[in-house]
Amino acid sequence: MHKMTFKTPLAIAIAAASLGMSGVASAQMTLEQRFAELEARIEAAEQRADAAERRAEIAEQSQSTAVATESDAEIEERLARVERYADGEEGFSFNVYARSGLLIGEDGKSENAGPYLTPAGGEGGAVGRLGNEPDTYAEAIFNYRMQFDNGAKALYRTMIADGTTSSNDWTGGDSDINVRQVFAEFSDLPSFTGAFENASIWAGKRFDRDNFDIHWLDSDVIFLAGTGGGIYDMQLAENWKSNLSIYGRSFSDYPIVDRENPGLEGDTDNLILTSNNYFGNWQWMVNGMSAADNDERDIDVGQTAADTGFHTMIAYHGDSFFGMGEGNFKAAVLHGQGLGAETKSLGSRGDLTDDATATRLALYGTTYIAPQWRVAPSILAETSEDRYVQGDKYNWAGLNVRLANELTQNFEMQYEAGYQWMDLDPQGYSGRNAVDGGFSKFTIAPTFKPEVGGFWQRPEIRLFTTFSDWDDDLNNYGASSLGNEGFTGGQWTFGVQTEVWF
Repeated sequence: MHKMTFKTPLAIAIAAASLGMSGVASAQMTLEQRFAELEARIEAAEQRADAAERRAEIAEQSQSTAVATESDAEIEERLARVERYADGEEGFSFNVYARSGLLIGEDGKSENAGPYLTPAGGEGGAVGRLGNEPDTYAEAIFNYRMQFDNGAKALYRTMIADGTTSSNDWTGGDSDINVRQVFAEFSDLPSFTGAFENASIWAGKRFDRDNFDIHWLDSDVIFLAGTGGGIYDMQLAENWKSNLSIYGRSFSDYPIVDRENPGLEGDTDNLILTSNNYFGNWQWMVNGMSAADNDERDIDVGQTAADTGFHTMIAYHGDSFFGMGEGNFKAAVLHGQGLGAETKSLGSRGDLTDDATATRLALYGTTYIAPQWRVAPSILAETSEDRYVQGDKYNWAGLNVRLANELTQNFEMQYEAGYQWMDLDPQGYSGRNAVDGGFSKFTIAPTFKPEVGGFWQRPEIRLFTTFSDWDDDLNNYGASSLGNEGFTGGQWTFGVQTEVWF
């Protein structure tokens, strides 16, 4: 294993700089962030100039002393490495996402909540997350980047995550600590030419690089992850880039259809072959899935679980607010059959039937509507049928709006309003009942920040008050937080939360 020891103040400064250059990949830069990055580049350039002056001094000293010194080539290599560290192209970096908060009901007790608390939540129907999260969740991402003499680059990443709904300081008994990513990626390989000249290859366990989400719902639009390998950024034509990958996911410990020997369990790997294509702002994703022996799963009498699946997505990544002004938007339509009827978390569900179909729409955008006012609306909706048993139907749609007013450099008021309609007919699957109705939520959250300036600016500390209400019929579903004792509609909740990423 390569081990580095920092012995000089310059090396210590370089290590500190590399730690400071990490960031959240999904964050979109505001003007303030771009100015900050420009200032960082200027500072790095000044550092390189200082290093060049130092090189000149060393060269002069080498001519005037009889003591053996480094050759010009060795000095050049050391200076080049200094520059790579300063630019964040080599060395160690550390990224974080974390949230932690306390959520209390009007009776002074902890309250059930979360973006997936409604009956539609079990099928991916998320509602707004502001003032609606009672958990502690943290991701720690460790990166090490290398650059070689021939120009090739390598990235090694390990990601550790943990989540719990306990408020205790020690939660070893009920936390979910897990290594979620372990992979290596190679890029700028000099022997790659033609369509592969700018391509990178990877292998291991990872989140796909091109996943994207609706942050205000805590819902990915598309989430592809598992263990496998692939290649990014093949240039197949002037305006056509393509990624190709294979991921494996495991279905384990499921009951097998064997009436003479009840209790038998099976397991299988679900293989996902993915082609992800980009044409300018457009994205077209195609996925095929195969899980051998999953059709032996006992999902319901007379039903056969899918052992294959198909999934596709067409998305547009806009660089304005729906063409009406500065900002951004993303829109996607997803469709899947069989194992592909889980349209968001690809290949993660093995209890879908052969005939399952699902179509989902995802849409969101961000913009400033005034100098200190910004807004982020989103829509998430899905229709599916024959999902777990023949004849079942799951239809839901949600509208959510996050609004923020920047009052000072360190304080803003955030507001969130959302409504979700659902019409669910599970045909008695897993003891669930048909329901039809709506859920609504409104949150006010005074928010403190080191510096305001955009939806992606973190860290922040929020106080909040939330009112949630829903139709009584939804309490009868039998498989959600709604309807639990003490949680039956018209609820006030209060709390405090921090959210951090860098």
